[in-house]
Amino acid sequence: MTRLRLLLAVPLLALATACSGSSAKSPGPTATSGGGSTARTESAAPGEAGFPDAHSTGPRTGLTPHSTGNLSIKTDGTVIKGWDITGSLDIYADDVTIVDSRITSTNWWGVNLRPGHRGLRVLHSTVTAVPGKGPDNGGEDYAVSNMSTSSVEVGWSDISVFGNALSMGRGNLHDNYVHDLVPFRNAGGEWQHTDAVISGGSNKGELIVRHNTLLNPVAVNRGASAAVGLFADTGPVTNTVVDDNLLAGGAYALYGGGKGATGIKVTNNVFSRRYHRFSGAYGAVAAWNTGGKGNVWRGNRFSDGTAITPEPAG
Repeated sequence: MTRLRLLLAVPLLALATACSGSSAKSPGPTATSGGGSTARTESAAPGEAGFPDAHSTGPRTGLTPHSTGNLSIKTDGTVIKGWDITGSLDIYADDVTIVDSRITSTNWWGVNLRPGHRGLRVLHSTVTAVPGKGPDNGGEDYAVSNMSTSSVEVGWSDISVFGNALSMGRGNLHDNYVHDLVPFRNAGGEWQHTDAVISGGSNKGELIVRHNTLLNPVAVNRGASAAVGLFADTGPVTNTVVDDNLLAGGAYALYGGGKGATGIKVTNNVFSRRYHRFSGAYGAVAAWNTGGKGNVWRGNRFSDGTAITPEPAG
């Protein structure tokens, strides 16, 4: 099984009706997962201050409930603001903005941009799911998924529960708090790989991952892969910036794209030891192409200030 499930194989889901009311901002997830872990608020250790957390991300306003179900958006320029959504959003339109909202999904994704469309922005929002209620044998795979070749912006958002939280080859991911990923056995009976950010290669354009908190607390024997996973599943990984993030967890906290990766700039990141001695279970970084054209490794360190030097990709 490839690391990324092909979303194009997922059947299209029907449009559900919406209803409205009034509500204050909802707290983060506290449900117990099928894997036996409980979602919790992560606390910054010394040397890890100043990165996004539950206080600096998510909606800034009160929310109005909307039980949308699995909703398809087909009108260009749609703005969804102040909604507390029970359901998911499947985007078949350009220049859609989701801002100051909360999405609680039991679908394959929270928000998904379809091929051929562009301009999706998810800002100041919470995207979460209900453990054990998703279509992938109880799991939910992607918080924000980009099936297009256009860039997707995700900023100042609180993201939790999904297996692969931010899944895209091209995008601008900044100032987000990704935490409490939930392990699950997928429809194939295997532990689903979990990553806070995942890219499968063959990206058209640039992927920027800047000033996020990206935490993967899942145990390796339950599918933990990375905090940032740059994988050449569908082709070489190129033109990616990973800068000024707090990373922790996974088998390795960062997978660097492998032998064919070029134009990868990994700078000024803090690798936390909160789950493992070396940030990831087996180390801070793997698959780093030291000699790749345009690759830069600079200023990366553990939270105690110890510099990290990656081994060359094998």
